[in-house]
Amino acid sequence: MIILGIESSCDETAAAVVRDGTTILSNIVSSSMWMHEKYGGIIPEKAAREQVRCIIPTINEALEISGTALQNIDAIAVTVGPGLIGSLLVGVEAAKTLSLACGKPLIPVNHVLAHLYANFLKPENPPVFPSLGLVVSGGHTELYLLKSHREIIWLGGTLDDAAGEAFDKTARLLGLGYPGGPAIAKAAAGIRLKKSLSGIRLPRPMTGTDNLNFSFSGLKTAVLREVQKMGKAGITSGQKAELALEIEEAITDVLVKKTLRASQIHQVKSLLVGGGVAANSRLTEKMKSEIKRSKSEISLHIPPPNLCTDNASYIAAYAFFRGKAAPWRQVEAQPGMEVEYN
Repeated sequence: MIILGIESSCDETAAAVVRDGTTILSNIVSSSMWMHEKYGGIIPEKAAREQVRCIIPTINEALEISGTALQNIDAIAVTVGPGLIGSLLVGVEAAKTLSLACGKPLIPVNHVLAHLYANFLKPENPPVFPSLGLVVSGGHTELYLLKSHREIIWLGGTLDDAAGEAFDKTARLLGLGYPGGPAIAKAAAGIRLKKSLSGIRLPRPMTGTDNLNFSFSGLKTAVLREVQKMGKAGITSGQKAELALEIEEAITDVLVKKTLRASQIHQVKSLLVGGGVAANSRLTEKMKSEIKRSKSEISLHIPPPNLCTDNASYIAAYAFFRGKAAPWRQVEAQPGMEVEYN
């Protein structure tokens, strides 16, 4: 089965053609990062206008590179939420038009949960159920128990800010630029092996609680206080790097501890990580280290960086494994779409 996936939930415009939910025939992302870097964050209206300009060329390129004519596509999958309303409308309306014009089934997709399906885009090493899924991105930090493709249970999530947002906001406090995750990681890498550090210690929020929820707003406040303590003269490059290192350590510590606790509680066989923050190499390093230290037989699945960030290949994969076609008239953009599943 060949599915055309379309993704436009935030700032990227993406289209992909995927066979049987596992084989990528094409995966095109038209990025507007250059524009958002200039403003230090995403301006929804500007993002949507750029997506209007890019959506048709991006779909055409995906079809051309895949060598698949539109009439040979079996179904069209599109992100309907959560996301920015203007951005979602671009992808949804394009998908509805193609579905109506070509008579192809239309499959609405939940963008958050779909991130986990980037881990199924490698047929040689598929995850085994039951699995635990961690979605960690700019807008979401969620834990799911996947008993099968059809039985997915939400276990916990962020009570306030997502991990990706914490990276973005703390990077802004340090003047490191946007997007914050890569900026923090780059600054931290430069001093990771240094022996003489000031010993700045940030909180690891909610790691002492019994539940599987997250909270990162207090961490942002703690970083702000550290910046203020450094005085009006401003922060030196060395202090920025030390704070960046501790920010990355704090966020990844929380993610690893909570996720592995959940994996032990539910006795899963596989651990799936998805979302933009999954591209953080320190997170991968810690996950592998802690699994090895615990002598667990759980298999760890983290997509390559280009499949962690927003793209349409995992939208198509999700549609193949658990999507349900809907009449095009009933498919609408849902910016506040619920992320919980039972």
